[in-house]
Parts: sequence; C-alpha cells; structure tokens
Amino acid sequence: MNTPIGDEFEAEIEAELELAEASDPARAAAQPASEWLFDPAEVEAEEIGLRNLLGAAEELKAAPRSRGHRPGEGA
Repeated sequence: MNTPIGDEFEAEIEAELELAEASDPARAAAQPASEWLFDPAEVEAEEIGLRNLLGAAEELKAAPRSRGHRPGEGA
C-alpha cells in the first residue's frame, strides 16, 4: 500500500479521526440529550472503527503480502 492512493486513504482516515476526536463526545454526553448535535456513543464507536481501520492500513503498509497467494501457498 505504498502507492499514492494508499497514502491518500491513510490521510483521509487520519482526518476523519481528528474530526471524531475534536467533537469531544464526553463533553456532549454531559449535556441533556435534547441539546446533542450527535450521539456521543456513535462518535466513540466511529472513532474505534477509524482507529482499527488506520491500524490495518499501517499494518498492510509495513508488511505487504504477495497478491493472489493464500497463506501457506508460498510466494
């Protein structure tokens, strides 16, 4: 995933993660639900998903596998 497309994908995930972190779901949860602009639990779930996705992208970048081969089939 060392292609520019892979780098763009990773940058997009990082930008989305920054937005999720900036929304401060803990502060929103302290307000009455009628004043929420977003559901804090959904923001936290999205942040977890983005971190998992970013970790997977970084792992693929660090240890690329041969395409078209299954584990155990050889290179």
